Amino acid sequence: MNKESANTMLKFLEEPDGNVIGFFITNNKDNVISTIASRCQSLDVNFNNTDFEKLGLDEDTYNNYFNILKEYLQKLEMEKSKLILYNKECLGEYTKDELKILMQIALNLYKNTLDNKLIGNSLDNKLSFLNKLSIANLKKKVNLLIEYLQELTYNVNLDLLLDRFVIEMEAINNESL
Repeated sequence: MNKESANTMLKFLEEPDGNVIGFFITNNKDNVISTIASRCQSLDVNFNNTDFEKLGLDEDTYNNYFNILKEYLQKLEMEKSKLILYNKECLGEYTKDELKILMQIALNLYKNTLDNKLIGNSLDNKLSFLNKLSIANLKKKVNLLIEYLQELTYNVNLDLLLDRFVIEMEAINNESL
């Protein structure tokens, strides 16, 4: 949703016509700006799609993104130096749309880890490094990823966005030490 359509949506939500009931349907409510989301009643409908189907990807493409992201997140969570340089090496070649997909997958991974921690389960071994994060740490990272996914809808400098992302992720990690 661009800025103009978001403003139109807000106007509709703030000043609806008479007996009109509006339905705002999205397959990614994390990308809905907070001012719109706060004025809507949310109803989650699960169609039991796989992660790759939710993102509109085939399974091989999803697995490729997942493996890249797994390596990136492992460095982000486990190593404490030169991460900004690693951004350029690992993610510097991706387009805005590809970064959106990577961040959406990351958001899903952190959300799933948080959900599992809240009910006392742990993730499988390939993502065990996420299990070491505290619930508070996971919540902050989920919120940060939501914020960055929203920023990716605007015309932003991708290098600066990724650098800021790493700095803020490191700050969250340092808070929990």
